[in-house]
Amino acid sequence: MINAASVADISFMLLILFLMVTSMDVDKGLSRQLPPPDPTEEEREETRVSERNVMKIEVTADNKIMLDGKEAALGDIRQRVMTFVENETNRADLPEKHEMDIPLLGKCQITDRHVIQIEADRQSDYDVYFGVQNEIVAAYNTLRDKLSKQRFGRTYGQCSDAQKEALRTYYRQRVAEIYQKREGGEQ
Repeated sequence: MINAASVADISFMLLILFLMVTSMDVDKGLSRQLPPPDPTEEEREETRVSERNVMKIEVTADNKIMLDGKEAALGDIRQRVMTFVENETNRADLPEKHEMDIPLLGKCQITDRHVIQIEADRQSDYDVYFGVQNEIVAAYNTLRDKLSKQRFGRTYGQCSDAQKEALRTYYRQRVAEIYQKREGGEQ
């Protein structure tokens, strides 16, 4: 007869070893915060934003994407957001520019008062909604990467924390989501 008392101990130690040395892939999602609970009437503060500073993106119930009231494809969003946020030629129909002194970048003309407003119908697919969010994030990343290469000679990912902060200040990500009350009190 073979003594098998130590087989359980060895199996347990091997299990622990594999758990310790195995890495788990964790998907990184979009970094978003859920909206806070509705403030009371006294706590609400309305913010006025110039119409030229707002880009409206709507996802309809039938999964159509509307950019400023006109139908657009998902692939069009990135370039349109980049053009909107950058406003290279200071066009009157795009966000207004103003001068700001940014550490490491100096005095710059920026459009940090812009807002990208997303309104998704509750009947629309999550895939379409998150595709829109993904394109917006990609637009900001592309703009920051381009500026990083111009000013620091390296990609955004290779920059120091201070350089990244300067680039985030230059291209502030300003996305607002609209939550409208539906019939029956549903929000």
